[in-house]
Amino acid sequence: MLDTFVKRFVNVDETMKNAFDYDDGNPATFSRAIIVNNEKLNNTMYVSGTASIGPNGETLHKGDFKAQVRETFKNLTSVLHAGNFNWENVVRTTIYLRDIDRDYADFNTLRGEFFKEVGIDKYPASTCIGAKICRSDLLVEIELIAMK
Repeated sequence: MLDTFVKRFVNVDETMKNAFDYDDGNPATFSRAIIVNNEKLNNTMYVSGTASIGPNGETLHKGDFKAQVRETFKNLTSVLHAGNFNWENVVRTTIYLRDIDRDYADFNTLRGEFFKEVGIDKYPASTCIGAKICRSDLLVEIELIAMK
């Protein structure tokens, strides 16, 4: 049980608005990311499912799985940096693929390339799930946990 803790909300408006600020008329009721600080969970960042979303909440790269994966990693990097974290701090990822049978091999290759680009050789724990994602034009969504 957490005795006392402080939650700090992470804002990345320049990359993608907070979900509750989307201009598409469909605001969501969750935060992009929260950092929790206390004696036991010092600097733990929880990042909500993030996808190939633009600055106004619009889907980017409709129909292009590989481009959506790259955009998703770019957006996650922005969220991490906004909270003063980086990919070396990531301890857990959960990946949701709309069509896991078709796309998992490509995703795994792209993830490996991305980790190499950012200098990660000790990979975070991870689970990949085939799922219906919140928008029909999104093909991948990733959430993560990072710790310092």
